Amino acid sequence: MVRGRRKNKRKTPARQGSETTHREPNKIRASTPYDFEGKNLTPYGGLLPVATMLEKLGFQELVESTITSKRITRVMNLYKFALGLVLGFYVGFQRLNQMRFIARDPLLTGILGVEALPPQSTLWRFLAGLHLNVPVQILKIEQTFRQRVWEAANVKLETVTLDTDTTVHTVYGKQMGARKGYNPKNKGKLSYQPILTFVAETREYLYGDLHNGDRHSGKEIAAHIKKAVESLPVGVKNIYGRADSGFYCGEAVEAYEEHHCQFIICAQKTKRLVEQLQKAEWKPSKKTDADEECEFLYQPQGWTKPYRFLALRYEKAEEEEQKEGTEEVRYIHGNFGRGTFTFYGGHDPEDYQHQVGDPPTDLSLHKNSPGYRIILNNILFPAAKKKQQKT
Repeated sequence: MVRGRRKNKRKTPARQGSETTHREPNKIRASTPYDFEGKNLTPYGGLLPVATMLEKLGFQELVESTITSKRITRVMNLYKFALGLVLGFYVGFQRLNQMRFIARDPLLTGILGVEALPPQSTLWRFLAGLHLNVPVQILKIEQTFRQRVWEAANVKLETVTLDTDTTVHTVYGKQMGARKGYNPKNKGKLSYQPILTFVAETREYLYGDLHNGDRHSGKEIAAHIKKAVESLPVGVKNIYGRADSGFYCGEAVEAYEEHHCQFIICAQKTKRLVEQLQKAEWKPSKKTDADEECEFLYQPQGWTKPYRFLALRYEKAEEEEQKEGTEEVRYIHGNFGRGTFTFYGGHDPEDYQHQVGDPPTDLSLHKNSPGYRIILNNILFPAAKKKQQKT
């Protein structure tokens, strides 16, 4: 019996084509899974000599006897946490969330003796459990470790030069201590201004102070110089100091003298100092690339005694362009007072003998002519009228 139901009235669909499906071509994307059979392959083979050096210099004993923590670690002990962070920084990972990329690296886990590094939250809890005085403890470790490295490398420097300077670290958001100060690359942005001191002979970092974005005071500069000198190894006898005009203050000078340092500081131009420069006797400078030099005794206001000041003077040479193989000068350019001057050897910068009425100069032959650029910048561009924009 045939019943008039819907399923009995349905027609059998005809075949529309081949049922075989064609595979898409393989495409390698960022999400493409990959694997390899080698279990001990690692791109960080350079960590092995670093770990060996740290072991021979007694890094473990130094960390365990210096750093204190309020939290009892369970995943790894305190030294393994510190060593893992140090090796991660050495590889180039400066953020804790980046440590996941080497969490299961066979070389790193083999050095630490664990299956994998703990997650970011565990690393944060470890850092939060450290004592508030941990920056001073790390500086003490650095000072002791530098002494051991110099002895192991047979570095016997008796004279060192300390270069002290400040840097600008731009921050974003509401960061504690950030200020709007000197920031030439990101003007108006909040920043920190840490003070850093380096050893010029070995190019190594010696000491530093994290500072807010305000200008450093004389007492802060003096305290920094004192701590930097105290961080030097024992064998150093003679110390030279160099600093820019940001450290030009009486407190810095007194700090250098207190530690028997010979120093040179770039002075800031003041009205009284300029008057002394005008009265000074200038003579040719034979030992420098300057044209003239002078020296005199000068006591800035607020300083306890006069000091020796040295000044160098450079003559601003006039620029000129001469044609090769001839004595013809196309133009002369120089500075005068607060402005500049330019003299052309005629109305045509490329041919001073060009007369009015002569065939015009082919400009395509002188595309890079400095004279034509000066004419365009001084005459044509300022005189050009701006097109009125439609609103």
